[in-house]
Amino acid sequence: MTKKIAVGIVGATGYTGLELVKIILNHPFFDLSYIGNSQGNTTINRLHPSLNSICEDEVHKTDVNEMAKKCELVFLAVPHKTAMAYVKPLMELGVKVVDLSADYRLTQEVYEEFYQAHTDSKNLEHVVYGLPEMFREEIKKAKLVANPGCFPTSSILGLLPFIDKRQEGTPVIIDAKTGVSGAGKKLSDTTHFVNVNDNLFAYNPLMHRHAPEIAQKLNIPFDEINFVPHLVPLTRGMISSIYIQVDGKFDEVKLIEEFYKNEKNVRISEIPVDMKSVAGTNFCDIYVKRKGDLLFISSAIDNLLRGASSQAVVNANIMMGLDENAGILNIAYVP
Repeated sequence: MTKKIAVGIVGATGYTGLELVKIILNHPFFDLSYIGNSQGNTTINRLHPSLNSICEDEVHKTDVNEMAKKCELVFLAVPHKTAMAYVKPLMELGVKVVDLSADYRLTQEVYEEFYQAHTDSKNLEHVVYGLPEMFREEIKKAKLVANPGCFPTSSILGLLPFIDKRQEGTPVIIDAKTGVSGAGKKLSDTTHFVNVNDNLFAYNPLMHRHAPEIAQKLNIPFDEINFVPHLVPLTRGMISSIYIQVDGKFDEVKLIEEFYKNEKNVRISEIPVDMKSVAGTNFCDIYVKRKGDLLFISSAIDNLLRGASSQAVVNANIMMGLDENAGILNIAYVP
């Protein structure tokens, strides 16, 4: 490929926007042709001084028509509700979209129960959920991909090989922990340094918005998903400890190794997984252990990358007919 594919980012102010910029700057086939946010009138290095002397591109006040003239594909790293306002006109103008918000991950009924009214039911009908391990063939043909949430990514990938082994009707228990960057750049009482430092706590237990996403994609009744997220005093990283009741005799390690044997971005670990080993990568590391009918699954990802930006780039690669790991540097930030 000689000519690069022009891509844009809307929402470059936040953490996931920054991660997208960093990946695309080193991407062999993508050219960062448009950067937008709600205000414009700045440059990307002013928003993120870490990019000084690396990238000093202008950040525009987002204009859909201008973006469509310059880009074949756009990443939307904006909050839910905001994304809908961009997806409709971008799709009408023939631009492919990877949406990192929650706006297109759920059915309209479930979305409206946990978020707010949905204003783009038309595009909900043909959106593809962007988890390549489940929907790779559909992503290849997609014009709109809903990038999964970070908690659902780690939970679904851990559970997926064992769904057929689960005792029907028994609870799925997910005890998950994430770094503070998962809450976004905007400060709140919950994420204030004094509240987070030397502290650990659950939030929105059992009714968190990501629980219906996990239930829907795994085709499990919402009442059987018991999801409790915790905030830990770390910048990035996520680990999900999952417990399910299983039936039958099977080797849990051989089963999951066989299930993911052809997947580049899933690693099966012989020892309990940790956050540091996946930080800075698109890997999902998974460990499993069985005791009687109880199966323990431990799944670790980088919440900003596998849980957001690098997974979004993988989806874009697939949509554009490229190697799915193009531009993805899977070397962990260790030590």
